Amino acid sequence: MLTVCWFLYLVRTADNALYTGITTDVGRRFLEHQTGKGAKALRGKGELSLAFSAPVGERSLALKMEYRIKQLTKRQKERLVAGDGSFEALYESLQTPPVKRD
Repeated sequence: MLTVCWFLYLVRTADNALYTGITTDVGRRFLEHQTGKGAKALRGKGELSLAFSAPVGERSLALKMEYRIKQLTKRQKERLVAGDGSFEALYESLQTPPVKRD
């Protein structure tokens, strides 16, 4: 069975807001956002730019990462986009199985 790789991405709007999403094809999804066929949250937001994208693997992990990143402050998202290592740390924290407690 073919495994599909999911990506997490952040889009920057004209007013400098960051939108977080997941997809299996970043180029296609970004084009959908640019042409008004993507998320309603980005429609009418002016010029869009792809600020960040990274492969995360399976869909379940991509959904977890998307949720966690959407919980971050704008400053924390900006650091992630700048490549401060926070994406890698978050990725690793979600890869580690939970500790079983007695």
